[in-house]
Amino acid sequence: MIEIARDHPRAVAAVGYDSPMSETDTPADAHADTKSLAELPMATLAEALAAKSPAPGGGAAACAACAVAAGLAGMVVAYSLGKKRFAEQQASLESAREHLARAATLLMKLGDEDAAAYEHLNALQKLPEGDARRRAEEPAAVLACIDIPRASLAACIDVLRVCESLAGASNEHLRSDLAGAAAIADGAARAAAWNVRINLPMHPDADRRSVLLHEMEGLVVDAQTIAERVDAACREGWGSA
Repeated sequence: MIEIARDHPRAVAAVGYDSPMSETDTPADAHADTKSLAELPMATLAEALAAKSPAPGGGAAACAACAVAAGLAGMVVAYSLGKKRFAEQQASLESAREHLARAATLLMKLGDEDAAAYEHLNALQKLPEGDARRRAEEPAAVLACIDIPRASLAACIDVLRVCESLAGASNEHLRSDLAGAAAIADGAARAAAWNVRINLPMHPDADRRSVLLHEMEGLVVDAQTIAERVDAACREGWGSA
């Protein structure tokens, strides 16, 4: 089991994400020649999403979108490092750059896992309900299709938090990029939340479903609130050189 929350953003760690996918073992239903999201040109990813296939779908798209947001925020950092005005913020800017790079890597990994997990569950649900393999594997497959987008949603929150930290502490000439990054991450968060919401009814524990729904709705509100603060700060500007 890959503990990818271990050295990644705090919100991801907060949801207790532990990858259900092994680096060496993928579901038997996954295509061996499937490329990672990180390896796909944008046009190819768009074609893959448009295909009549269960995966990649909304979960992978949310991850890819937020990885783009992290990259855009990273550009804001790149144009802020070395500026005399932000001499006292150089350490925090370096930290933001590293944090965003880790988040983008994590999001791409989560996108791959989301696609593989849903493809696996989809294949299992095509088997008869009494099938031995389905009975054995479906419970874990359902949990994977809930926990992966939960982690994706949390990763979006972390990207938004970095965006907020850059408002007023980065190059003002790139505030449209910063606002755009926050807007994209907010949309990605809501998309990831939908993948939690749509799969929650399959969770066998009603109490746990209620807890996860409350967690998810709270994170969506957090994402929107942070994005609105970033937007407001970028509209106001901060007079950097």
